[in-house]
Amino acid sequence: MTIKCIEFHGTSLNDIKKFPDEIRQDAGYQLHRVQLGENPSHWDSFPEIAPGVKEIKLKEGNDIFRVIYVTKFKDAIHVLHAFQKKDQVTRESDKRIARKRYKKLVNRR
Repeated sequence: MTIKCIEFHGTSLNDIKKFPDEIRQDAGYQLHRVQLGENPSHWDSFPEIAPGVKEIKLKEGNDIFRVIYVTKFKDAIHVLHAFQKKDQVTRESDKRIARKRYKKLVNRR
C-alpha cells in the first residue's frame, strides 16, 4: 500500500498549527486516514470550490474548524486551506482562498 504525501498550499500548514491542540491533533489524524485511502470521520464534498475537493469537519465545543483538500491528483494529497468557521455558512473569503490555491495547483501541472 502506497501512502500519499501531503502538500500544504499557501498558509494552510501554519493555519493548522494555530488550531487548538486537540483540533490540531485530530486534523493530523484525519489527514493520515486520507493518506491511507480512508475517509475522514466527518467530511463532506465541496464541489463549489472544484470537482473532487472535500473538507474535513472538526469541532470542539462551539468552535468549528475546516481543512479543505483534494486527493484526485496522483502525486499527493493537496491541502488547500484550513480555517476556523465563524458562522454556519462558510465565508466567501475562505472559498476564494481555496479556489485560488486550487487554480494555482492545476495551472502548475
